Amino acid sequence: MSYREGRFWQPDVTVATVVARDGRLLCVEERVAGRLVLNQPAGHLEPDESLLDAALRETREETGWHVRLTHLVGLYQWRAPETGRHYLRVAFAADLLEEIPGATLDEGIVRTLWLTPEALQAEAARHRSPLVWQTVADYLGGSRHPLSLARHIA
Repeated sequence: MSYREGRFWQPDVTVATVVARDGRLLCVEERVAGRLVLNQPAGHLEPDESLLDAALRETREETGWHVRLTHLVGLYQWRAPETGRHYLRVAFAADLLEEIPGATLDEGIVRTLWLTPEALQAEAARHRSPLVWQTVADYLGGSRHPLSLARHIA
């Protein structure tokens, strides 16, 4: 199906957050289709939500941490071969603010992990998608853009 065939198409818009502390990255281990996979705190943009608000919400819901977004890391387009779904990921960098005492994590999230980049890369077979490492690689390579690039016009 393509737009040229007269059919409507749109990608799933997702956000992800790279949070680093003491040389480690905040990751989530989640159960997807019976597999335990690794990801950044990430999820779908909800109707009428800004990209920035979505990133803050997903990080809070998946990790139990409040963060402050600092930069846009990048935009990523990917097609999942097993489902054919297309994703547009908007990735942000963030600093930790505070942990939420007794936070209940989103359904499917098994636990949060602090992994070194090397440990995360060594688990590539368990990454939820190739977007996980590409986002980290770009972050580690210094990709930082102003948050003002992610404008929400109400």
